[in-house]
Amino acid sequence: MRHDDVWRAIDAIAAENGLSPSGLARRAGLDPTAFNPSKRTGPDGRARWPSTESVAKVLAATGTPIETFAALVSGQAPGGRGRNSGQGRRIPLIGLAQAGGEGFFDDGGFPVGGGWDEITLPDITDPNAYALEISGDSMEPVFRDGDIVIVSPAAPVRRGDRVVVRTRQGEVMAKQLLRQSARRIELQSLNPAHPNYSFDLADLAWMHRILWASQ
Repeated sequence: MRHDDVWRAIDAIAAENGLSPSGLARRAGLDPTAFNPSKRTGPDGRARWPSTESVAKVLAATGTPIETFAALVSGQAPGGRGRNSGQGRRIPLIGLAQAGGEGFFDDGGFPVGGGWDEITLPDITDPNAYALEISGDSMEPVFRDGDIVIVSPAAPVRRGDRVVVRTRQGEVMAKQLLRQSARRIELQSLNPAHPNYSFDLADLAWMHRILWASQ
């Protein structure tokens, strides 16, 4: 286990959750500067390692299994493949603008039908994960035209996560979860020029978390 590998694994968990290292530390209840690159080496040049307690808090805060963390440290995909093996799992891909159409998702929000393309990416453990290609500029500067986002129906959604939601009327949008109560949900637009949204939970068909983007 090497110093650089441990920090790389923490950075990977942050990226999979749409967070910066400081954002990950904050979510885990730690000092926001705890994972900053400047804190990874002491003034004397000696390597600083994250504590076992801080790693445990990160795993708990993000719902990451210890096996996944170990795989990231060792350079393996969660299924045991080396990250340089050239292998990857194929997952379905469509454009975000298409996603509101009929026949692409079942009632549970899982991808179905034959109208999907495919993309190959490693390290995605959710068997129902899928990819969406962003079109237009309505989500800039976070996501730009042509970016691909990987979405997981199984991943837990927490405040601050970037999500894809579909309304009962068939509208599909990528937003950031501001807050959720027992009856309503508030979503923040990624482009500050666009308004935020508020829905009754009964008006939403599903909400899935964005795990990764191709930027």
